[in-house]
Formats: sequence, C-alpha cells, structure tokens
Amino acid sequence: MNELKKKLAEFQRKTIGLDDLEKLMSPQCHTWQAFSQTVLQLEEEEVLIMVRSAGRTGRRPSLALKYRINRSAITGDYHKELQKYRMMLDTSINLDAYYQADPSIWRRDLPSLKKIDTYIRKNGFPEDQVPAPERSFELVGDEKWIDEKGGRDVLERIHLFNRFHIIPVADPLMFAVNPLKINDAEQIHLIVENKTTYQGLLPVINKTIFATLIYGAGKAVIKSIRQFTMQYPVHAAHHFLYFGDLDREGLSIWYSLQQKQKADPALPFYQACLDKEPVAGKAYQRLRRAAADRFLSYFPAKQAERISTTLQKGQYYPQEILRMKELQHIWRHSDWNSLNFTRS
Repeated sequence: MNELKKKLAEFQRKTIGLDDLEKLMSPQCHTWQAFSQTVLQLEEEEVLIMVRSAGRTGRRPSLALKYRINRSAITGDYHKELQKYRMMLDTSINLDAYYQADPSIWRRDLPSLKKIDTYIRKNGFPEDQVPAPERSFELVGDEKWIDEKGGRDVLERIHLFNRFHIIPVADPLMFAVNPLKINDAEQIHLIVENKTTYQGLLPVINKTIFATLIYGAGKAVIKSIRQFTMQYPVHAAHHFLYFGDLDREGLSIWYSLQQKQKADPALPFYQACLDKEPVAGKAYQRLRRAAADRFLSYFPAKQAERISTTLQKGQYYPQEILRMKELQHIWRHSDWNSLNFTRS
C-alpha cells in the first residue's frame, strides 16, 4: 500500500481515472476484487476522493470513474517515514529540507543517505581535502556521483557538503589580477561572459578600482566560480559584478551564477548597451521567467520595460555592441562605488 501511495503522490495530474489506477496497481492487484478493495480502502483513508460529476461504475463493488488525489493525506505518511529515518540516521544528517520537498526527491536520495550514514558511523568526518571524485567514491562507491549525478545537491540538502572537505573538479577559473587592489579590505570583481569583452577590458585593469577581471566563458563560470577562493586566497570583503550578453541565454547564465555566487549586474555596461539599437535574432532561446524578473528588478522601470520588450521580440544586445574604447571608458570612469550592491 505504501508503494502505491508513493506512485499516487508522483502522478502528474491532480485527478486519476480507473484505467490509470489499474495500470498503477497492476503489479499487485490481479483481480477486480483485489483492485476494487484497494481503491475503496484508499477512498476510506481519503487518499482518493470521488469526482462526483464523473459518476460511479455499475459493477460491484462500485468505484468512482474518476478520483482526485489527496496528496496531503499521503504527505502524512511521508512525514512519518521521515521521522522514522531521523531517528535511524546519524544526527549530523539534517533531513529538514525533505519536509518541504517532493517525496520523489526523498526516495531518490535515500539510498545515498544510507551510504553516507554508514560512512560517517565508520569513519567520522574527514579532516583532509580531496577531489570530488575521490570523496564521491568513498561515500557512495561512484566517483561521478558528486559532480555529475546530483551528489553535491544531496550533500548541500543535508548540510554536510562543507564537512566533507571536497575539492570541486572543474575547469580553472580564468582571471587577471589588478596588483594595485590586491591588499584592499574591500574588493570588487568583474565577471564578463565573452572572450572579446575580456580582451578589450584587460589592458586597463590597473586603471580601475577592480581587483580582478574574470572571464566567464559562457556557462563555464557557473561551476568554475566555486574555485575562486582557492585560486584567489585573499582575505577581503569580496563583491562580484557580472556583464554578459543581454539576451535570454545571458540572463539565464547570470541567474544560475547568482545561485552559486552573488553577482549583481554591472549596470553601467548594460545601460550603455540600451543606448544602441538591438540586434535581431536569438528568438529561438527560451526565456527563463524567474531569471528575467530577478534581472529586471535591478533596473529603473523604463529601462526594465525596454529590455523586456526587446527580449519578447526576439532581439538582443550582444556584449560586442560596445566597442573596446567604450568598454574601457565605462569601466574606468563609472561610479561603481555608488551601486547599492550586496556584499558577499
């Protein structure tokens, strides 16, 4: 019965007909009698609630032709299961996130959680730092688990990623350093999406207030930014700004990066782009609504509306729309300290 409830919790629609119910139960219920009794029991437990407008069968015992799946009733059992494992697993494994997550995430993670529990009870927490594949193999017997199979998300969900001292394996972060700013107590770092922009800005880095210029290499920065503190072990209050293509994909890259490392849009660069005429193309790219809403919140209303309209038309502003001299002038002479950004 518990397995069936799990399948119902994962069913994509809010309602389910008898045909779909039979498919879900076919491995366990081989006769109409067994099937109907199981359905009636789920009715009694209010896991399945009859859709009255659909009616009931004329066959005995009579079943509703369509049911609404009452997921809150299923969740009660799910929470009991979580409570049971909270008592069974090592106390360092924090299960709080699963109470708000879809039960399917819990069931997917549980085999790994059991292996992690076994490792902790046998070895405790390591003191040495090792690459992700090595730690991954130690924990679950699969060297690709952390970096390629969602293991990092699992460890972060249970609040243990940092305690396992994992060195992420990713392409190195590529950046240039301004030697005049390396000792500053507060430092600003500029991430740019494309190589052309990086090369255009690089000659004047020591004439700016920025400590580093980081080449994002498109989506690569989403992973490589994790290595910043190891590659740049400078104790300071660090703040990151980002400048990428003003298109749907560029906003998506920024938003994904934002989940890993706070990086506000470098507004002077983007605002300079808005003084140009947008370019046709990129209509094939998917607009990630959450990314667009968050990005546009940084801009004054009229500018945000213009960007939104441009993207809806399938137009965009490439970084290259700003010539090298323009890029350098903006970087050197904008009042970056006046930006109301969040320190990280």
